[in-house]
Amino acid sequence: MPSCRIGLWEVPVVFHGRPRRSRTGRPREGATLRVEIRPYRDEDAPAVRRVHSRAFGGREDEARLVESLHAAGAAPVSLVAALDSDGLVVGHVLFSPVELLDGRGDDPPAVAGLAPVAVLPEHQGRGIGSCLVRDGLEACRGAGYGAAVVLGEPGYYSRFGFERASAKGLGNEYGADEHFMAVELADGALGGAGGTVRYRKEFGGLGDWSPARGRNRAATGRPGT
Repeated sequence: MPSCRIGLWEVPVVFHGRPRRSRTGRPREGATLRVEIRPYRDEDAPAVRRVHSRAFGGREDEARLVESLHAAGAAPVSLVAALDSDGLVVGHVLFSPVELLDGRGDDPPAVAGLAPVAVLPEHQGRGIGSCLVRDGLEACRGAGYGAAVVLGEPGYYSRFGFERASAKGLGNEYGADEHFMAVELADGALGGAGGTVRYRKEFGGLGDWSPARGRNRAATGRPGT
């Protein structure tokens, strides 16, 4: 796994399907590509839409969600992964603020929700998605968020420090338990807080999207990255 940071880093080249020979001019298996993790810019919008559409098998819901959150000024952390060679955007992650309802503490922490994250299919399996998540969490910490939540696969998100949110007294609107996870970005941020996490209204435009059912692992943040 490459060292994750906002900036340039190298990822292994992994060909999907039949390996290509060096005479084609493409890099050999085992070579590396330089990828830049950087903040989203307005001009990235078409490329980011393409990333989410392709990663989600042609679904446009997640792409529209990203656009809606940006339009609402509700994308405090939005990062892209771009190839250093030609600037091609190959991945994207977004964190939006969530509400903590009925919390027990007088000073609840600011909490960010991770969703969505996507990587172009031909660039999956290189750790790009993992670096987007790690860098995104660091950016959330730097922006003053005390914790982050995600609806996704425990086997994947536990590597970033996510744990079952119900163990920290956090519930959610979807009735999810095992797949609803939280990570503290500041020591003790969730201690004694509790409450129900409510995502922004823009998530209501996802049609039949239901993270509690796990209908699409990518919809909860993990597109096989």
